[in-house]
Parts: sequence; structure tokens; C-alpha cells
Amino acid sequence: MKILLAGATGLVGAQVLTRLLGDRRCRQVVAPTRRALAHTDARLLNPVLDFEHLPAAADWWQVDAVICALGTTIRQAGSREAFWRVDHDYPLRIARAVHAHGARTFVLNSAMGADAGSRIFYNRVKGTLEHDLRGLGFDSLTLVRPGLIGGERAERRTGEHLASVVLGALAPVLPRAWRINPAGRIAAVMVEAALDPVPGVHVIGSAQLC
Repeated sequence: MKILLAGATGLVGAQVLTRLLGDRRCRQVVAPTRRALAHTDARLLNPVLDFEHLPAAADWWQVDAVICALGTTIRQAGSREAFWRVDHDYPLRIARAVHAHGARTFVLNSAMGADAGSRIFYNRVKGTLEHDLRGLGFDSLTLVRPGLIGGERAERRTGEHLASVVLGALAPVLPRAWRINPAGRIAAVMVEAALDPVPGVHVIGSAQLC
């Protein structure tokens, strides 16, 4: 299969990329990024681009499935408007482009609490994206909703680090849905959903990602 991976430089996306390149079912990975990746695998196509100006007619939109792990924080984005662009608009533009070119499977790394009607801005953005993706008509749509993601990020997020320490200590007594979700586990679930798609809409919650 030919897979497009959006967000290949992030915590989850980087592990997805490694898994895809190590899986014989995947014949090519298209990983558009803002800066060139260091990988040299012959099966990796790495278009370097500006996500504000995605090329509408590029041949590499023709893929079998998409794994989207794009995401940022309001602090990194600089404003709520910029956060909405990265976490909603960019994934939706990618979804529309690949669907128009024949892709029938989409896998999204969303978030626990995603709800288009939520009063919490972050959850509302994630939920609105999920709602909009449902309306595109993919044969197989998988919405992965992790809680706190465990793993070493390139940039330090102080709040996440403190939360991970607390949740890690309390893990034995916490409900599964509240436990840390390892990035590797999330990546494994997303890769399997893309390479062995099941028709319909599927929601994978944090309790299934421990």
C-alpha cells in the first residue's frame, strides 16, 4: 500500500514513519514536511512544502490511505486562530485532497474529549475536525483519541511533563482511560488501521491505548 503520513516530525508521527518503513505491506510513504527529513529509505517520498499552500494537483496525493498526526499547542502556534489552522484546517485540506485523488482510508490522531460542541477550545477544535472528516465519505475512518501521550518530545512541554510524572506514579490505581498512552502504542494502532482498514467509522479511546 501507498500511505501518506502528515506530521512525520512529531512524537507520534516519527514513530508511525519508522513503523511504516519497517512494514512490508507498505510499498511507499509520502511524508510532506516543512523541512527535509533525515531518512534515506528508498520508499520514502518527502515533499518539502508550506502547508498554507498545498499543491492541489501533485501526483503524490494518489495514495491508498492517510495517517494524520499533525498537531501543535496554542502556545507553540501563537494564537487560537493559528492553532485552528494547524489542528483543523491543515488536516481537513489534506483529507479533501487525498479523497479527491482516490484515497478511501483516513486515520486521525485526535484527542480524548474531542467534541464539536465542547466549551473547551482544544476539544472543540478536535471535535470539529472529526465531524468534518466524517462528512467526506471515506470508506474507512479511524479516530484515535489518546489522553496524555507518553514519550520524549524534541521540545519540552512543562505541563505535559508534570502531568506525566503524576499520572505515571498513580497508574496502578487509575482507570485505564486516565493512564498515559505511549506514543509507540498509538503509532502501532494507527499503522494497523491504515494498512488493514475496516469499513466504517471507528473510535479508539485512551483505554485501548495503554
